[in-house]
Amino acid sequence: MTTCTTSWRICRRSVSAALQRCAAWALSSLAIVGVLAAQDAKDSWTTYHGDYSGRRHSSLTQMTPANVHQLTLAWAFATGQTQSIKATPILANGVIYISAPDHAWAIDARSAHQLWHYTYPANEGFHIGHRGMAIYNDSVFLTTPDSHLIALDAKDGKVKWNVTIADAKKGYWSTNAPLLIRDHLLVGVSGDFDNLPGILTSVDPETGKTQWTFYSTPPPGTAGNPSDGATGGQMWMTGTYDPESNLLFVGTGNPTPVLNGPVRAGDNRWTDSILALNPDTGRLAWGFQATRHDTHDWDAAEVPVLVDGSFNGTPAKLLMQASRNGYFYVLDRTTGRSLLTTTFATANWATGIDQDGRPIPNPAKEPARDGRLVAPDESGGTNYRSPSFDPKTGVLVVSAHDAYGIYFFRSDHGAYGWAGADYGVFGKSILRAIDYQTGKIRWSHDLGEGASAAGVLTTESGLTFTGDTAGNVIALRTSDGATLWHSGIGRVGNSPITYELDGRQYMLVAGGASLYAFALPEHR
Repeated sequence: MTTCTTSWRICRRSVSAALQRCAAWALSSLAIVGVLAAQDAKDSWTTYHGDYSGRRHSSLTQMTPANVHQLTLAWAFATGQTQSIKATPILANGVIYISAPDHAWAIDARSAHQLWHYTYPANEGFHIGHRGMAIYNDSVFLTTPDSHLIALDAKDGKVKWNVTIADAKKGYWSTNAPLLIRDHLLVGVSGDFDNLPGILTSVDPETGKTQWTFYSTPPPGTAGNPSDGATGGQMWMTGTYDPESNLLFVGTGNPTPVLNGPVRAGDNRWTDSILALNPDTGRLAWGFQATRHDTHDWDAAEVPVLVDGSFNGTPAKLLMQASRNGYFYVLDRTTGRSLLTTTFATANWATGIDQDGRPIPNPAKEPARDGRLVAPDESGGTNYRSPSFDPKTGVLVVSAHDAYGIYFFRSDHGAYGWAGADYGVFGKSILRAIDYQTGKIRWSHDLGEGASAAGVLTTESGLTFTGDTAGNVIALRTSDGATLWHSGIGRVGNSPITYELDGRQYMLVAGGASLYAFALPEHR
């Protein structure tokens, strides 16, 4: 269902949009590939993070700290589903593609007119949410709760091919937004409930044929298991890519059995890690483990953000991650060497930092029969919600979560799934701007009690967009975190994006099961 304002200007623009939509489809399929190459195009957002770097920073400047208070609703699109939108929309040739579990839509980016709606057949996959889609030539790609990868015709939503990327009957599911690198479509899966090796698969976007599969933990029967008997390490968040070094960077999830450390004594590589892979072969170039021997379910699947800057006065190619364990990492992305490790959220589980930049676990914070009070809680110091890097101020703006949980463990809970329990005690969401060179917090902005689900977007004009726990989308001044604007749209469940069409900038964000596009008033 589409909802538009009754303004005559909106209606007139809808007619114009229909004509422009027809023209857009007349473009050759190479137009979309060109958009993918031009990551800074104002009228596009062609991949999950907006570009390969994961910075989620826009060069658009029409919305500014001085005028953002004038933002008004340009259009809204209601999916009609019960599940909230967690996906980041992608945009190419004036068309927005958005997804939810088992569903995908194409809508006009000017008017929210629905072009098509695809529904995947009923299945027994895990319907926890969906991150987004990918685009290549005249195809868009969707993962499914039962771990299939679907290629849809971008023009009409018809199925081109359907392949299995993991066996759902074993316990895999997928929420992943695929990442396209040249002719490699990269897709990961999830699977915490059974002891499964972590996998990332490269697929030919034309045919759906598997090109390679990378295992973060070895499949059963592998000799000389380097993970110390652990499985897991699922790669369920979309990675980032450095074209110069031809390296893909991806975070891995927790080891399994979850919380049950005694059955997998050791560091459990490469779970809770940041990995650098060759996208052409799937071979590992280097790995950095954010949490060794994780017994608290702290995935390091969060976005590896790529920045070319300086560090200690020397030019450097950097990778930074605000990790679920409450620590902020800065690495040399050419080698994986640690440059900085410090906390950005409340964390009481480590006794210090080792020579490799890894926190040293405190044995007193291991789950126990009588319970242990640990920070962060199971949801983490942050989670899937994407951060944003602002190059002008040099801060990584992160949706943080200061929280405590009680971790229990009983050896007779079994070998599969959670072999312990975690009960939330207290949690508060805070937006924090982290100075990437020092790890110090430049400013903080309270987002409310509980855990926020919103990611972050920054713009070149000095704005930061995100959502709070009260159901508001908010605009802050990036230099100091001051509130400039807000609108109550319901729980913000994704990362905002921005684009410009016909000289007008839009900020697009999800609230509940609807998409909302905001813009400055048109002057006639």
